[in-house]
Amino acid sequence: MPKKSAAELSEYELQRQENIAKNQALLRQLQLEAASAGLAPKKPARPASNNAAKKRKAPVQRIKEEVQPRRTSSRLKGIVADSEVARRKAEEESELLAQAERAKRQRVSADLRFSDVVVAGKDWDQSGNFLRIVGPANPGERTFSAQDVKETTDTELKELRERMSNLDLWQGFEPSRIKITPERIYSLGFHPTTEKALVFAGDKLGSLGLFDASQQPTSTIKNEDDDESDDEEATPSITTLKIHTRTISAFQFSPHDQNALYSASYDSSIRKLDLQKGVAIEAYAPISKDDDEPLSGVEMSQFDPNTLFFSTLNGNFGRHDTRSKPGTSGTNLYTLSEKKIGGFSLHPAHPHIFATASLDRYLRIWDLRMLKDGKEEAPMEIGAHESRLSVSHAAFNSAGQIATASYDDTVKIYDFSSAGSWDKGVELSEDQMTPSTIIPHNNQTGRWVTILRAQWQLQPQDSIQRFCIGNMNRFVDVYTGDGQQLAQLGGEGITAVPSVAQFHQSQDWIAAGTASGKLCLWM
Repeated sequence: MPKKSAAELSEYELQRQENIAKNQALLRQLQLEAASAGLAPKKPARPASNNAAKKRKAPVQRIKEEVQPRRTSSRLKGIVADSEVARRKAEEESELLAQAERAKRQRVSADLRFSDVVVAGKDWDQSGNFLRIVGPANPGERTFSAQDVKETTDTELKELRERMSNLDLWQGFEPSRIKITPERIYSLGFHPTTEKALVFAGDKLGSLGLFDASQQPTSTIKNEDDDESDDEEATPSITTLKIHTRTISAFQFSPHDQNALYSASYDSSIRKLDLQKGVAIEAYAPISKDDDEPLSGVEMSQFDPNTLFFSTLNGNFGRHDTRSKPGTSGTNLYTLSEKKIGGFSLHPAHPHIFATASLDRYLRIWDLRMLKDGKEEAPMEIGAHESRLSVSHAAFNSAGQIATASYDDTVKIYDFSSAGSWDKGVELSEDQMTPSTIIPHNNQTGRWVTILRAQWQLQPQDSIQRFCIGNMNRFVDVYTGDGQQLAQLGGEGITAVPSVAQFHQSQDWIAAGTASGKLCLWM
């Protein structure tokens, strides 16, 4: 077919050809400029000799990427754009992608053996017993110093301040080297043992990291076959288990069995990890897998080994009988708030009393002995206190005090030490619900830092109650139950906010985790 003359070409075609010519000219000019600047592509390197090939390091094995449904070309299939067929094809592809995403986040109900869920590149003791003895933030600016430690005249307080301020970062590895979880840390704690520091951390995508601080760093290893190779840095031994499909929001070691850890997750389930047998079983989940009930907290009373208590992001509070068979009714679920419950805490000595902190700005106290009637049965609310902004968490200590952290940039301490004398149905007065101490504290974590929570030492070895909380200036603050600051812990190598801080229940050990999954440990 003869080519059309310029006069016969449409205005669109003339413009298209002109653009093509301009782009080709520009490309040639860029190639000339790159060649003159020495940036042109180099010729392929000559094949390495056999000796050089022997020195080459073995390729690093990478985790196989998850295969997602692939998009296909409508043009190659002859499907006309904006047609009914094209719309149906787009809808089908969108549904396939949505199904893949749902499957990735769907909880798994079967028992999980640790050897099957260990994350690639991490270790697990194959014998199955891990417990064998073996304002705007201003990073780096201190608000509590050695001078503050010396100023007090209280002998007991001064001695405790000196002891807490003298805690040092664990010397084995810098915090930047101890990546205990693959993703952002949301929950963290110590195993109750006092023989060594065993730290557990749960992350954003459902992985649980285990770090043993009794390990000794190995010496650096040099590759003798290659004089030019660098020394390989020693790395800490960390076990990482993928036990949930979504965020691990909280966990607690059973007060009745130190080998049992209960973990709560946004995938709506609670798992019981048996650290001696090396297996994780589903202790609780909604009967239907379609029910989405992300969990924000889990606790077990020291007086009842068969009941789990939990809270949800949907404003619910539940208790579950662990003796009930899967798929049967063994759970009571109560709606306590129209908004997210960020956390709850049982009174250690009187577990029928519990506290919730929620997005509706309230700390509320409840009594499980009194169930009120209405549209739905629920525990009796016996007291409430409103903050200016949302309350992130509430935690009881052994003396009956509660510490909360709020987005109004305060840590509030309430005194409920008289809870043992409360009658059923008591209504707490406004004075009883007023904080005994208010501590100014920057709690503006933003989007990328895990919410700050005040966490008590559950069994202090002296008469002074104390708690720790992350500091946006990349420290961890330690306070007494009456608001006196004891220490501000930091150190070299802390490159992010240690936002998730936790005391060992009886030892003066403090651990904290960052948004990059790194661990800071003071002992």
